[in-house]
Amino acid sequence: MPQQPRAQYPGRLMRGATLAATLAIAPLTAACSGGDGDAGTERKQSKVAVSDAPANGVVAPAKVEVIARLTGCKPKIRINAAELRQGVCHTKEVDYLITTFPSDELKETWLDSASGYGGKYLVGTEWIVSAQPQMLAGFQDRLGGTIRQLRGFGPAAQPSAS
Repeated sequence: MPQQPRAQYPGRLMRGATLAATLAIAPLTAACSGGDGDAGTERKQSKVAVSDAPANGVVAPAKVEVIARLTGCKPKIRINAAELRQGVCHTKEVDYLITTFPSDELKETWLDSASGYGGKYLVGTEWIVSAQPQMLAGFQDRLGGTIRQLRGFGPAAQPSAS
């Protein structure tokens, strides 16, 4: 039985395999790392003053605590899930909800589900504020976003016959 030739440089093969594995994994680890630039940006955004938002065209970032600070409250987190985070704000004027999402797709899914109830919501990039309709314009001045009217299901109010 003939012997198979041995590799002349077994160490070289091993180094080549290690290098190939490293090059294959490197882009994955780089994509998962946060990077210092992102953290610095988040810190700068979280220090935005309430008065800066409308003047500078700032749109609130999708973080319950930051949006709450911009609206003048300290939220009580009531939902902390992978799909959304929701905080309740209690102020002297009004109680309201701030809901944030990891993606706009999840935000739109939430809005589709809420459309059965109707109502007005202040909607931004990856966040929603639910409050009394008369408060939304003031929040919009501070946060940006757009006020969206959801239809709702069920019978419409009928004028009385009398």
